Amino acid sequence: MEWNRAYVALGSNLSEPKSRVVCAFAELAELPETKLIARSSLYLSAPISSIPQPDYINAVACIKTRLEPFALLESLLAVEQAHGRVRHESDAPRTLDLDILLYNDLVVSEASLTIPHPRMHERRFVLCPLLEIAPDCEIPGIGRVATLLPALSGQILQKMTE
Repeated sequence: MEWNRAYVALGSNLSEPKSRVVCAFAELAELPETKLIARSSLYLSAPISSIPQPDYINAVACIKTRLEPFALLESLLAVEQAHGRVRHESDAPRTLDLDILLYNDLVVSEASLTIPHPRMHERRFVLCPLLEIAPDCEIPGIGRVATLLPALSGQILQKMTE
């Protein structure tokens, strides 16, 4: 089986979010048949939600994996659960959120998985770290990340030091 390149968004805003995201990078590297290729800096962003909650720590990882998309999703959900992730409602605070952004040039539209991630092109906290580790990245059917990013300049994002 061949290696596939995937990009995974990481986010947390509960229970020591910075250390959770850093820990999750290491856990991605430990997934079966998966290698961590690159990781972005950490970024601080305001939540996109009507629910009052703390700011988020966000990042993006590039992995090479032999896991198929749904198997990768299951592995990511298991990592989230190990960090105490509870899914109550959309846009609620979370201990850890792991989303498949891109998987090769694959386009998937299923009830449980959509690739590319459906709102990634609308979120500066996704595109900035993605551009950092993949400057030539293109979102299938949408466009180049570098071209999309300027339209999101109104979204406040702060690069952090680790």
